Amino acid sequence: MSLTNSASRFFLFKLYKYYVVDSIVIVKNEGFRELFKKRGWKFLLAIVSYYVIRDTVVYIILPYLLATGIIKSF
Repeated sequence: MSLTNSASRFFLFKLYKYYVVDSIVIVKNEGFRELFKKRGWKFLLAIVSYYVIRDTVVYIILPYLLATGIIKSF
């Protein structure tokens, strides 16, 4: 494993540990309003963007590619 690969994995682990897990703890203990107050609108925008992109790929792009034959089904 290269140094850059381990450094990026460490960065992602720190991001997950200190940002995502901490946000879950805030929601469980204090609620969504407090999470919004502490994290701001950018956090909410990141969550909404993630789901919009994921759902677009899963429900629009993949079925289109399968229907046109670009991706061969199993």
